[in-house]
Parts: sequence; C-alpha cells; structure tokens
Amino acid sequence: MKRRVAVTGIGLVSPHGDAPLGVFDDLLAGRSAVTLGDDGDAPAAAVARAPFDATRWFTRLQLAGVDRVSQIAVAAAQMARDDAGIATLDAGTGVYVGTGMGGAMAVEESFRSHYASGRVPPLSVPAFMPNAPAAHVAMREKLHGPVYTYSIACASSAVALAEAAKAVAYGEVDCALAGGTEALLVPGAIRAWHALQTLARVDDEPWRACRPFSTDRTGLVLGEGAAFVVLEPYDAALSRGARIYAEFAGSGVSCDATHLTKPDVTGQVRAITAALRNSALNPSDIGYCNAHGTATRIGDVVECKALESVWGDAIGNLAVSSTKSMHGHLLGAAGALESIVTILALYRGAIPPNMHCDEQDIECNVALVRDPGHGAPALRAAISNSFAFGGTNTTLVFKRAT
Repeated sequence: MKRRVAVTGIGLVSPHGDAPLGVFDDLLAGRSAVTLGDDGDAPAAAVARAPFDATRWFTRLQLAGVDRVSQIAVAAAQMARDDAGIATLDAGTGVYVGTGMGGAMAVEESFRSHYASGRVPPLSVPAFMPNAPAAHVAMREKLHGPVYTYSIACASSAVALAEAAKAVAYGEVDCALAGGTEALLVPGAIRAWHALQTLARVDDEPWRACRPFSTDRTGLVLGEGAAFVVLEPYDAALSRGARIYAEFAGSGVSCDATHLTKPDVTGQVRAITAALRNSALNPSDIGYCNAHGTATRIGDVVECKALESVWGDAIGNLAVSSTKSMHGHLLGAAGALESIVTILALYRGAIPPNMHCDEQDIECNVALVRDPGHGAPALRAAISNSFAFGGTNTTLVFKRAT
C-alpha cells in the first residue's frame, strides 16, 4: 500500500545563507546573491557562492580529505534532521544524494599538484569520488540503511528526492535524508563551462546576469550549495506532532534520448505528465511551477513550450518563475534547492519572482511572476522542473499540508 509522504525537515547551505525561511524571504523580496567571481585563473564570471564556515561542522583533523562538496552536504543534512525535530535518526534511514561533479575542488588540486610537483595528495580519490558526500552524511548521522548517489547532471538531486520519496511511500525505508550538493566554483570548471559558451555575459551589473525568459538573456550563472529534506510517512509525522512543510505528492522522470545538451519538448512533456499522473492531479490543480529556467536561448523556450503543451489554453493560470535568477544554477544541487523553494512557497502561501526580466520573450508564453512579494494564499499544489544535460527530465509535485 502506498503511503503519503511528508516533508518535515529542511537544511540549506545556499548562496542566500542557511536559514530556510530567511532564504525564502530573500527570494520573495527579489534579492540576488550573484556576484562577480574573478580569481585570476579563470575568465571573470558571474557566480553565486554559498557562505560557509567549515569549522562550525568539522575539526581540523576531520577535514583531511573531505572536499567542500561533502562538507556542505554534511552540514545541510544535519540541519535538515535538526529542523525535523529528530535528535537521532533511526539507523535504517536511507540517504539519497545528487551531485553533478562531485569533489571538483579535490580534482582541481590534484591536477595542480601533479603539474607543479609530480605528486598528488594521497586522499584525492576519496575526496573527489561522487559518492563521498552521501558516505559522509551516512557516517556523520550513523545511518546503516541504503545510501545512494545520483549523478545525472542538473537533474541529480531532483531524481534523488524522487527516489527517496518512492522508498518512503512503498515502505522500503521509514525515513529518508534526501538532497543534493555541488561545489564546482573552481577555475577549471568555470573555464570548462565558459568554453561551452553557456555562461551569462558579465556586465556592469553582475547581480542581474541571470535573466531567465528575458529577451536579453545571455546564459546561465553557476552557483554552489547543498540542500536536504527529511521525508517520512505522513501519518507518522502527524502522530509525532511534527511540523509538516508540504506533502511530496509525486514525480515523473523521462529521457529525451535525442541530444546530450539540446533539450526536447516531447521529453519534458513526458516527465510533467508522468508527475501529474503519479500524484493523481490535473494541470488545473497546479498553481505554480518553479521552472528549470537557466536563461539559455534554447532551454527557456523549450520549457515554456512543454508547459504550454500540457496546460493548453489554461497556461495563463499557471504562475511560473525561475529562482535561478537570484541564486544561480547549482547543477547537481539545483533540483533539491528549488524543490525546497517550491515547498516553502506552499508553506508560506507566496511565490518568489523571476527577477531581471524587463521584457519577456514572446516565445516564452507563460504567466511569469516578475514582481517581488507575490502572495498566493490559495496555492494548493506546485511543481519543480529539473532538466539535465544527457536528456533526463524530472518533475516533482508537492501539495500543501492538510
């Protein structure tokens, strides 16, 4: 028997900080965390860095061989558990983590060291292996249940949340720590993305460099951070008197199977319709879409056409915004962070804006929320889209807690 799934804990290490409701307030107010990144070893780029003090979470000895991507994952996961009001998780709790690039800083340092001295730090492999964040979370929380890592580019943590919710719903685990983490703001990675010609142009106002759905959009802004949620059976959450932020209602995953980097309308429609079917909801039940919206020329148009294909003439009833305009694109952690934004939109009855869009692209025919402070007290259900290089599309559905 399928169980309802509740979101009872939230943990963040994000460009806007680590207080979930404070982060949401910043987003609702339209505040950008994007700044100019220029360390001299890579082209200048607009980036969204996450403030983080590792010494709050690790001793100096513990930090040996622990990449930043794992450090912020451990912190966000612990904050999610604390936020759920759980002192110690059951040992059988599952860990589901998404990351796109794993330990990018350790990779960068190993190459630098190799070319400088012919030597590589001895803990490089355990530091940069993609499953390190999930392993560190499990070790820190003393968890012996299933521990999974999903590396599916920009859909990584959305798939992690989807799989965790299924495991809770079907009784494979009674509790899950699920989320994503990414820390790739290093010269090598920035150069690689720059070479792909997808990064936003840097101008006199880097804070507004990411302009999803705008006629003058020029590309995406890289961000970093970690975002985790605690998922548990709805009835169990009620019985222990837990605060329930929202219900995880369903998910849909598909693959374009057409191109590694070019998105496809049909594939995205499959994911959205599968998510609605899985959650037993109709398009008319959904009031908000936290869009993938990376501010690329092709991607924004394809997503809007996919939404229009599903909603048809009722597309004007669906409020849409991409909060990447303020926190950048966290790649493997994007789905988890944006799911939390979607969850808090339901919890607070308000929708964060799609900032920096002075003139909406006519090919992006959606009801874009462009003004800060948009109240939505009647919002009952919402979706979060994550579409990845490689063609994987993921849509997650959340409902207001009842």
